[in-house]
Amino acid sequence: MSTTTLEKRADAPAPAAKPAGRSRRPGERGPLGTVLLHAALMVASLVALAPVAWLVYLSLGPDKNDYLHPGGIAGKMSFVNYGFVLQHTEFLSWFKSTMIVALGTTVVGVLLAATTGYAVSRMRFPGHKQLMWVLLLTQAFPIAVLIVPMYQIFSDLGLIDSYWALILVNCTTAVPYSAWLLKGYFDTIPIEIDEAGRVDGLTPFGTFFRLILPLARPGLAVAAFYNFITAVAEVAFATTFMLDDSKYTFSVGLQTFVSEHDAEWNYMAATAVLIAIPVSLFFYLVQKNLVTGLTSGGTKG
Repeated sequence: MSTTTLEKRADAPAPAAKPAGRSRRPGERGPLGTVLLHAALMVASLVALAPVAWLVYLSLGPDKNDYLHPGGIAGKMSFVNYGFVLQHTEFLSWFKSTMIVALGTTVVGVLLAATTGYAVSRMRFPGHKQLMWVLLLTQAFPIAVLIVPMYQIFSDLGLIDSYWALILVNCTTAVPYSAWLLKGYFDTIPIEIDEAGRVDGLTPFGTFFRLILPLARPGLAVAAFYNFITAVAEVAFATTFMLDDSKYTFSVGLQTFVSEHDAEWNYMAATAVLIAIPVSLFFYLVQKNLVTGLTSGGTKG
């Protein structure tokens, strides 16, 4: 190698030094953005948890008028309200009735919604698009308009004061939304899976139950949770259709603490806290799939 070449290499400029610190990628939040985001999430969490915490606090006041002077509850907190609700009311009967109605609504509602959503997603029968809009249109009718005709229908069928009445009427509320949700989720599952099932000799029902439903587990979890809380929180139909106090659900049982001239708010608060336990437990069982199910259904048509 010649001396001239060595001199040229020695005179070549040194590479520029990289700036200190890691450069931020496009769209990446800076430290200030991260702090503001976490602060906003903390505020939102406090706003969501404040009513629950306040309800629990009021439930610990032993007197029915403690809600008027909440500052005095701190000095006399007790679980006497919970003991009264569990021992001297029909709470356990309310719990049994609510679980029968809620779980029945969940099973029947999810089955109807899943089969409907799958049929509209995969099959091109006449009126398949109009069917989904008809389901959506059913949600436009107020409950007050539906109570009288539905009461007459269930009375003719002999279903008044039966759990089936509430299960069926709750499905009329929960199935349309669940069908839309699951239809969007089924759209994200490749149709090649159905074709592979047919090649293996599966019937359409076999393909649906053995291949599609396992893949749609997150969407089914969201639909199940929606059906469950719809049945637990429903008031109007449960108040109208259930006549036997041993078959009251939680929403109807809570009304027994309110009379024409008085209201036992301490017992109502304690009962409300106890009602939240089975709902929270059900949420815990399905929460692993909830986020995936809520987001995946909107990624395609």
